[in-house]
Amino acid sequence: MTLGQQTSLDEVKTKGRSQWGELWRRLRRNRSAVVGLIIAALLYITAIFAPWLAPYGYDEQNLDAVEQPPSRTFLLGTDEVGRDLLSRIIWGTRSAAFVSITVTLVNLALGVPLGTLAGYFHGWVDTLIMRLADILFAFPGLLFVFFIAATIKPSILAWVRTIGLVDLARSGYVDYLVVIVALGLVGWPGLARLVRGQILSLKEQEFIVGARAIGASTWRIMFRHLLPNALPPLIVAISMGIGGIILSESTLSLLGIGLQPPNASWGAMIYSNYRYWRTRPHLVIVPGLVLAAVVFAFNFLGDGLNEALNPHLD
Repeated sequence: MTLGQQTSLDEVKTKGRSQWGELWRRLRRNRSAVVGLIIAALLYITAIFAPWLAPYGYDEQNLDAVEQPPSRTFLLGTDEVGRDLLSRIIWGTRSAAFVSITVTLVNLALGVPLGTLAGYFHGWVDTLIMRLADILFAFPGLLFVFFIAATIKPSILAWVRTIGLVDLARSGYVDYLVVIVALGLVGWPGLARLVRGQILSLKEQEFIVGARAIGASTWRIMFRHLLPNALPPLIVAISMGIGGIILSESTLSLLGIGLQPPNASWGAMIYSNYRYWRTRPHLVIVPGLVLAAVVFAFNFLGDGLNEALNPHLD
């Protein structure tokens, strides 16, 4: 490697570090965004280390300690079958984290390529993709999620039992699959429309015209030049969308068509304990507050990233 090449490489690395440093400098000026970032980080850290942080298993029952108030043994008390509420809340972070990551990946896998194709090619490709997105947008989002989950869950359970995987049907993994499919099918059109709009605004700019002039391939222009420049609004949409995914999963579980006991879900905890809200309100209030804190955290983080990545807001 020549001295000139080494200097150029060092400049690129320095520029990359300065860009991330500038993003952090702008983000940390927004205190609510920093708080949101800390809560979001705690969510995923707790999810990773849940087996070591939780005093008991998420499905561990103690029939000698049913409906116990908060104490030294059970810091947040126990439910109607003797399960420790604190442990189930900690294990619930794993459910929330897993669903949020997998649904986001599904949305990205569908929305980003389809939005890029629609924005770049126009014509029948754009019409086909956007009309499909419009069909999905025509239904109220959460109601459509309920409809999909309630429709496919019996079919999936019947199919799993038919092929002889009865233990899998009872394990609760099917609940995760239903939630991921339902939220993934409904979530991608928003990302596709966002990416399409960014591609339309970028593809006639000079650096793209120059790339065409030197013979760059269509796929290289789309995924090497256009898509990276469309990332800032996409990052903001993803960060704010994660809170909505977690809220939707909890709502599905609350209504009995999402994650069901013994799976640990904040929404399922609220559903299981709501009849005790007069006598033992903490069984409902604590998981509700945890859910609200996480959802607001991602919204604050998204607002902060929007300000940090948008120079026009300075």
